[in-house]
Amino acid sequence: MEAAHRLKSLPAWMADPETEELVAALSAGDAEPPRFVGGCVRDALINRKVYDIDLATPLVPDAVMALLQKAKIKYAKTGVEHGTVTAIVNKQPFEVTTLRRDIETDGRHAKVTFTDNWCEDAARRDFTVNALFCDLEGNIYDYFGGVKDLHAGLIRFIGDAEERITEDVLRILRFFRFYAHYGRGAADARALEACGRMAEKIPALSQERITYEFLRLLEAERAPGALRYMEESGVMRRLTEQNPAIDVLERLITLEAAWDTDFDAMRRLAALFSEDVPLLRLSRVQEKHLARLRDQDWLKKIWPEMTGFEIRQCVFDMGNDILRDLIQLAAARAAENSVREKYRGLYLEATSCRLPRFPVTGKDVIKLGVPEGKELGVFLKQVETWWRDRDFRSGRTECLEYLKSCVENEGD
Repeated sequence: MEAAHRLKSLPAWMADPETEELVAALSAGDAEPPRFVGGCVRDALINRKVYDIDLATPLVPDAVMALLQKAKIKYAKTGVEHGTVTAIVNKQPFEVTTLRRDIETDGRHAKVTFTDNWCEDAARRDFTVNALFCDLEGNIYDYFGGVKDLHAGLIRFIGDAEERITEDVLRILRFFRFYAHYGRGAADARALEACGRMAEKIPALSQERITYEFLRLLEAERAPGALRYMEESGVMRRLTEQNPAIDVLERLITLEAAWDTDFDAMRRLAALFSEDVPLLRLSRVQEKHLARLRDQDWLKKIWPEMTGFEIRQCVFDMGNDILRDLIQLAAARAAENSVREKYRGLYLEATSCRLPRFPVTGKDVIKLGVPEGKELGVFLKQVETWWRDRDFRSGRTECLEYLKSCVENEGD
């Protein structure tokens, strides 16, 4: 196939010495040169930042490894049974995968055989925008109209949508994830119908795969639109019985941009769902963070008329970051713009608030003759409460004097 398109200008990563060294190694002798494939090509076409560089080659894995070895390029057999070898050039990883075609699928995983046919490899991929190849000169090989779809914001399955989903049910969630990141206008009707019909199979997928796709979807600025399509098609009901607060999420995303807030998946998840989603498997760190954002005792402390004293007390209890998240979530849940503006002021206060370190330690209590143990903790807590009630203004000398009076007056 002749190249159908050409990049207007070569992205910097394509001209990097590491990239050129790898392509040269895999093109040695009479080997057909590899081509860049998938996300790096798609994102280069629309001038988005490229994070991972993947290459496809008609060479079988053993031949790939032999050429890498000859060129003294390190590699790892990350998925060699599926045709993937990770080449490492100057500490930069590149996934190199042999062209493949599916010979058996079960809805979750595919058995593949290697091929030297670029079109066969493209045909096994999920969406037209992911079936794009590019050579080192910037020539684009497009077998299914992916370039046109990409520029139109159309996420379209290659071939029959239901058949492609039958091969791997995860493609349902991938469809909505890619729509969130790349889609514009109305989503493909046939794809939506197929996703809805096949959605009952989603619970059979591993929680890890579901979680990865859903959290990646939430990263997108246009995530609310994709989530609404998930609701309309019946896909959302297969993930959870909760009614997602999509309007709240939409306002949160707007506020994040307006308030210059970094993306946080758990904040967006807390905006969308008030309870856990059983099909999502979060890490312990993520679970702990999400639990804090749903803590009812903390949520009750957030209101639009919070005073500076209340802000400082919350910073002491929660830390600046959690308080900022809770304020932003409260603002997203507020329907009136005037209320959101009040939260904006509180958010800035929470950002700039810096509290002094509590000036008393356990050693100070021990010096007054109190043995280590429960009683020591009681005195520390007593002084801390007094210090907090005085709005954190008392210094070490005052705190030690108060501690001494507490110890001396014990039992009075």
